[in-house]
Amino acid sequence: MKPWWLLMAGAAMCGAADGPAAGRSGMVSSSHPLATDAGIEILKQGGNAFDAAVAVAAALNVVDPMSCGAGGFGLILVYDAKSGRVRALNASGRIPKSADPRVFRPPAPDYLENRRGAKVMIPPVNARAWKELSAGYGVLPWASLFRRAIQAAEEGFLLAAPIPQDVYGKLPAHARAIYGRNGKALGKGERLVEKDLGRSLRLIAEQGPEVLHTGELARRILDELRKHGSFITAEDLRESRPEWWDAISIEYRGFRIATAPPPATSFTGLMRLGLMSQWNVAGFGAGSIEFWHRLAEVTKIGEWNRLRHAGDPAVSPPPLELLLSPRHFAREAARIDPRRARPFVPPAAGGGEGSDTTHFVVADRWGSVVSATQTIGNLFGSRIMPPGTGIWLNDSLFYSTFEPAGNPMDVHPGRRKLISNTPVIAFRDGKPVMALGAAGGHTIPQTVPEVLINMIDFGMDIQRALAAPRIAFLSDRNVLQVEPALPEAVRRGLQSRGHPVEIAPAPGGIGRLHGLTLVWDREGQPVRFEGGFDPRGGGEAKGY
Repeated sequence: MKPWWLLMAGAAMCGAADGPAAGRSGMVSSSHPLATDAGIEILKQGGNAFDAAVAVAAALNVVDPMSCGAGGFGLILVYDAKSGRVRALNASGRIPKSADPRVFRPPAPDYLENRRGAKVMIPPVNARAWKELSAGYGVLPWASLFRRAIQAAEEGFLLAAPIPQDVYGKLPAHARAIYGRNGKALGKGERLVEKDLGRSLRLIAEQGPEVLHTGELARRILDELRKHGSFITAEDLRESRPEWWDAISIEYRGFRIATAPPPATSFTGLMRLGLMSQWNVAGFGAGSIEFWHRLAEVTKIGEWNRLRHAGDPAVSPPPLELLLSPRHFAREAARIDPRRARPFVPPAAGGGEGSDTTHFVVADRWGSVVSATQTIGNLFGSRIMPPGTGIWLNDSLFYSTFEPAGNPMDVHPGRRKLISNTPVIAFRDGKPVMALGAAGGHTIPQTVPEVLINMIDFGMDIQRALAAPRIAFLSDRNVLQVEPALPEAVRRGLQSRGHPVEIAPAPGGIGRLHGLTLVWDREGQPVRFEGGFDPRGGGEAKGY
């Protein structure tokens, strides 16, 4: 007999295996089998997790072009087994120096239109982040990491899902020629060929990412952006670079949970775990209203703190010493009424954020781990593709909070762009034992702790933890979304406690996560890997 949470998740499983993928020498999990295979190929060639991560990221640019790519941004958490160090590579970039936040709010006549397209772009950072991984930690030649991506772009691949027709119709003509035929978007099972993107990836492989910032691709990008009135200048494009930061972490039931520091808002994921640590969660039971009510209240507290404390650490650093302290966890948890939901009163208006993002994880035979989230924003980003490049440019500033003026998540020229990505690596006895992360916009720091709780408190393996039902609080609408797989008795119980419950749209559900686990022997060597993928979004986990 399967446990309740797996039975209830049946509608969301979408053909996922009951158990995780396994391997003895490494593991890759991503949102597409071709990208996973690209990473496994690199590991089999003697490459490490950092080499494989570049190969996966490049391949995802081809097979998931609506969600991520060289024209986008992201956040990467890494553990280097050789040095024993865990670091975050923030590729969320900076807001263009000449950006004018006034165009995004009244009385600007086109303020709503300005929140889409060229004006909400930031300079792309992802390709330079890939190079940082390769140059700093990789062992294989840079150009060799792009072979599978270029092959898939030039030869094409069969689509596992159709290109959305409603979005397709809004793309520029030269892009519609790639993603459709005779005015109709490509459907499931049809072949997508991206010759221009293949050529751009060849240039990046041969010349490095600088071709995207100062070379031929940069010139094409700037020419197109001038036509559309973008704030991005040649200086912005030249200077946009990822930044290394030391990870932040807390202890949770014997595990050290590490994630990225600000300007990411990942700290709110740690806050949620810290608050949940104040109760015997396993004693409540995974199917109990006592657990779900507390989780809902905790995730609301995390969302309030995101709205209140998110900021560029150089200008308005969040007070992490307070927010991640055991004393603060105890005080905030004590304020939660076990029988009644507290009304949510935001400190400022909150902006929405799409789920068109992708996450992948890689671990190698030496125990190094990469947990990476990358995106171009909404589907096809800004929907601007410089002709001849095949590269979609992001719409990062779409996710800003434009009102009131001057709030922490407003468009602040020249400042670091805030980002909700929450890549996580969990350690026990100094060794990494779990790695995961999510797509899903502002739900990301909510769903990542939920999966960790499934594994640590309820003893689920990685695949079952990813398939189990989830909830998320949407501050911009003041509703608690619950997945259809959550038992009706739990939904009624949440409503009776005052939670404004809404069923999350099917089949997408809440978020899309990928994760893996490692088992170490007494000599300190990894001997087993397990991986899982989120059945809500598909993909593949594979070990060898």
